[in-house]
Amino acid sequence: MINIQDPIARLLGPWSQELGVPAVLFRVILSIVFSAIIGCERSSKRHTAGLRTFMLVTLTGTLSMLLDIFLCSVFDAHLFLLSTASVISATIIASNSLFFSSRNQIRGITTSAAMWCCCLIGLAVGAGFYTITLLALVALLFCLSVMPSLEIYLKDRSNHFEVHLELTNSHYLQNFVTTIRKLGLKIDAIEMNPAYESSGLSVYSVAISISSQELKKYKTHKEIISALRTLEYVYHIEEI
Repeated sequence: MINIQDPIARLLGPWSQELGVPAVLFRVILSIVFSAIIGCERSSKRHTAGLRTFMLVTLTGTLSMLLDIFLCSVFDAHLFLLSTASVISATIIASNSLFFSSRNQIRGITTSAAMWCCCLIGLAVGAGFYTITLLALVALLFCLSVMPSLEIYLKDRSNHFEVHLELTNSHYLQNFVTTIRKLGLKIDAIEMNPAYESSGLSVYSVAISISSQELKKYKTHKEIISALRTLEYVYHIEEI
């Protein structure tokens, strides 16, 4: 059996690895503080699952692990049933936070994944793996706060993008397609958006590929969309 002591637990002392009141209280407080950091990051970007949700999910994971460890030590069991149930519950809650926006986009995927990850962080705290918990928190914050900038950069350099298109009349769709082709672009898919059916506008989600070598070198998505916005029959257009 491999016996590796957690580096942070070694610094804190033997009490941090026991199931005494000080260690339990420390782990509960730690799970609340760490989850609050992630919750604040999500709330600042106006996501539906915010501060309290992340705190509760992480706290559930921590308490489940603490109870499992206690029950295993008392009854000499080897099944962490409560921890397993908390992960399953977190997965269900995360999947329920997914929704389709009015522009036919699936929203909440990143928040759902972060919520599931926070449950695992809670389990790590409850087990007394403080170093793993801290590393996981830093990695999660990095993914949520730093990586979006890289993601935007990669999207801007992509030859494929999707736009939300609002035309004053559906008869102009053929004109729009013709203009797109003249600009050296290719339409991969067009889907009418029923959410705007009563607005009086013809609204579409359009997947576009840049086929012209000149456009690939010198034109950004923003510049292409700005050019399309000047068409008189285009009520509104933006990248999604």
